[in-house]
Amino acid sequence: MKKEDFYSLMKAVPKAELHLHGEAVISNKTIRQLYKSRFGKPMPKDELESLWDYDDLPGFLASFIKIQNFFVDVNDIESYFRDFGSYIEKNNIVYVETFFSPTSLMRNGFDFHDMATRISDGVKCAREKFNATVKVIVDVSRSFGLENAEHNLDLVLAEKNPDIIGIGLGGDEAKGPARDYASVFQRAKAEGLHRVAHAGETVDSWSMKDCINLLDAERIGHGISAAYDEPFMKELAEKHYPLEVSPTSNIFTKHYVSRFEDHPFKKLYDNGCFVNLNTDDPTFFKVDLIDEYWNVYSKLNFKLDDIKKVVLNGFEAAFMSDAEKQGYYDAVEKAWNSWFASHPDVNAC
Repeated sequence: MKKEDFYSLMKAVPKAELHLHGEAVISNKTIRQLYKSRFGKPMPKDELESLWDYDDLPGFLASFIKIQNFFVDVNDIESYFRDFGSYIEKNNIVYVETFFSPTSLMRNGFDFHDMATRISDGVKCAREKFNATVKVIVDVSRSFGLENAEHNLDLVLAEKNPDIIGIGLGGDEAKGPARDYASVFQRAKAEGLHRVAHAGETVDSWSMKDCINLLDAERIGHGISAAYDEPFMKELAEKHYPLEVSPTSNIFTKHYVSRFEDHPFKKLYDNGCFVNLNTDDPTFFKVDLIDEYWNVYSKLNFKLDDIKKVVLNGFEAAFMSDAEKQGYYDAVEKAWNSWFASHPDVNAC
């Protein structure tokens, strides 16, 4: 299929994204506005460009936190949610579970309740303006240690915000082993929160195993180290354990692969792993969700039926009821069939 036809198809098909850092859809325009509000002067071009000058995970995380430090007050959250809305509309994303990382902002004096209120305003806007469901997962983050993770969980539990459905363990897994956060995740489970964790991104498969066995994480973000541990990969496939894979993100961090053609997404898929496709941080990695589907199709030799299966996997792995999932499955099938019915000359392979 030609690229323009593929993009037309994927724009028509509703999609889910389960591994998306909300702050990482922020546009250059919004960054410049935040900078000017913070420092009272225009942002130098070279300083803006330096935000994207990294080639590993620590460099990316440093830029992520630097941008958060441009936020002046809680109303700035509305700024990136406008970019968030543009992103989901452009990619026809109708269901999102997005990470929110509050720690740096709270260290700058922001109140968690005020931030949660602004986020709920953004969730409502996405629902009313774009007919999209957005759920929030608060990052308890390895980057700031166990005590901070416990504190973030306390705030989530006290807030009782229905838009916040769980916690996630983000940050550099090489510097913060999952086992250190077992108590946080055990308490979150007891309180009925969903639990996800970044693992298998820059550390071998033992990190994923700890997240599953010690944290009881319901999904793993990234998870590509499993492709290099054949028995574990087989176990994941047999258990239908969901992996939120973000190939372009993995290429930027360069731990396992530096070319898309070498990414193990297809190996995981071909071996029966329950994978879904994500961008992680679209602005930082210069990739939209439809771009990522095109990359998988054109560079990893996926067939169109495989692409549709990955789209459906995104909804299946989501934290919602079976009835809700079925509604999305039906919507995907309807849009898929309708597009091909209106493009009879396009080869469906």
